[in-house]
Amino acid sequence: MSKIAIHSPQEIVPLDRGQLRDIARAVLDGESIKDYEISLAFVDNSTIHRLNKQYLDHDEPTDVLSFPYSAANAKKLEGELVIGVEVAKDAAAERGHDVQAELALYVIHGLLHLCGYDDKSASAEKEMRERERHYLQQAGLPDLFV
Repeated sequence: MSKIAIHSPQEIVPLDRGQLRDIARAVLDGESIKDYEISLAFVDNSTIHRLNKQYLDHDEPTDVLSFPYSAANAKKLEGELVIGVEVAKDAAAERGHDVQAELALYVIHGLLHLCGYDDKSASAEKEMRERERHYLQQAGLPDLFV
């Protein structure tokens, strides 16, 4: 059985849980992932900063951290995304769009990482941006890369 759990130990940004869950399902379906257990945790700057330092040795808050819990070729995709709501709020305000669209982008980006995409080379990053645009458009959200 496939499952998407949403946790939000913050009150800075209200979440559209239904939309976020629908977007996550759309990405997993679009990437042909049928069996999954994914956790989405929406946290404040201090939490994501601490995790970013602990796991990646980056001493700053970030947009999204992806933690795969299943092996690369496992039948069931298991993992967790930790999403920085304050980073999303600031980025959305700076770029003039809704915070829900920014959060959707972080969910899409993190799930693509769990599905095996990376953005370490220019060509890989280009492919990832194309997939992100595809899922944003599919969800009726604006292209956030223009």
